[in-house]
Amino acid sequence: MADIVAPVRTGRKKYAIVGTGGRAIFYYTAIATDFAATSCIVGLCDTNQTRMNYANGRLTALGHGAVPTFAAADFARMVRETVPDEVIVTTIDRTHDQYIAGALDLGCSVVTEKPMTIDAARCRAILDAVERNPGRRVRVTFNYRYAPHNTRVYELLRSGAIGTVTSVHFEWMLDTSHGADYFRRWHRDRRNSGGLLVHKSTHHFDLVNFWLRTRPRTIYAQGDLRFYGRENAEGRGVPPSAFYARARDGGEAARADPFALHLADHPQLRALYLDAEHEDAYYRDQSVFGDGVSIEDTMSVLVRYRSGAVLTYSLTAYAPWEGFRVSFNGTAGRLEMEVVEKSYVNSGGEQAAEGSLERRSIVLRRMFEKPQDIEISEATGAHGGGDAVLLNDLFGEPTTDEHMRAASHIDGALSILTGIAANKSMATGQVVNVDDVLKIP
Repeated sequence: MADIVAPVRTGRKKYAIVGTGGRAIFYYTAIATDFAATSCIVGLCDTNQTRMNYANGRLTALGHGAVPTFAAADFARMVRETVPDEVIVTTIDRTHDQYIAGALDLGCSVVTEKPMTIDAARCRAILDAVERNPGRRVRVTFNYRYAPHNTRVYELLRSGAIGTVTSVHFEWMLDTSHGADYFRRWHRDRRNSGGLLVHKSTHHFDLVNFWLRTRPRTIYAQGDLRFYGRENAEGRGVPPSAFYARARDGGEAARADPFALHLADHPQLRALYLDAEHEDAYYRDQSVFGDGVSIEDTMSVLVRYRSGAVLTYSLTAYAPWEGFRVSFNGTAGRLEMEVVEKSYVNSGGEQAAEGSLERRSIVLRRMFEKPQDIEISEATGAHGGGDAVLLNDLFGEPTTDEHMRAASHIDGALSILTGIAANKSMATGQVVNVDDVLKIP
């Protein structure tokens, strides 16, 4: 536990954070700076003391001051001793349910990173915890809802600009920087992340649920590991001498590999992971062409919604550019959006650059009319400008949001269930009824 702690001023909402890796920086930096008048941090919890020390160093530098630190096994003690109003969960995906349910049972509301969890059993545990703690809430931080271009699509569809939506085509590209990063980290093990159709596509499936204001009914999916992993590299003729386990010890093979991540070259990654690995043997710089990858990198999903609309969706994790295209067909026309995002490595630099925009466009094509370029409000910062709006919604003064972008545990469950059902469909080759996986109230 830290010896020097920051005094807590009364009148501010108190937060404890469990999981102090790269994503936690997003939250504690905002609380310590832009929202210091309304919010404060009272405790940190992690499996790794080095990472908690780094977080406290950042908090001190930002003027917030250090806070008590607790080992993961002492999560309940942290909550009892620091008495937070809400717990922010930014651990690896497979442990989200433990901390969400634990925080609720200890009297706290929860802000959790997506995905809310990774499988139906864990999702059921969270729903049960919410039900037995009616005075508490769970917020899932779907920042893409808040990006101005995504909000604009919501407005257009709700206005009836293309009539009733009958079908959606959604293509998401992860490039050879950001996309590859999922194959260096804990995400490469399906047991930790549920695969990209859960971990990453939860954003995209949530957007469709949000845009159409409906729920998925049936799902069919196919997917495979076609690019990353040793077997694929060998199939492309990569010689044995080019393989290595991790970049730090990879020698010339790693230096010659454009996919290698050299942690020592990135001060933040070095402090968070390279300097911390002696505590937990977590290696952030694994080769994307090594053994042990158990998730797909090429996926296609067909979804039928309760509204009758059909989604065709694809995710590629090794594309030459980062971003997405989505098209909506309706009874009165068609709406098209393309968004190109800047390439990045998670926590490899300024977080305001993660998912920031290169360009974007929305075109409305009403039947028997000329195409119309839709004006989009200006946005800067991470995830298409959505991060700043989300943070204000979480930690700023309460306001009414006409777009209803705040995502609950129900939204979190519905988004992951599309991916969970898709995983089941890939495994069985069958169409999966979402209610047969888990029925959501």
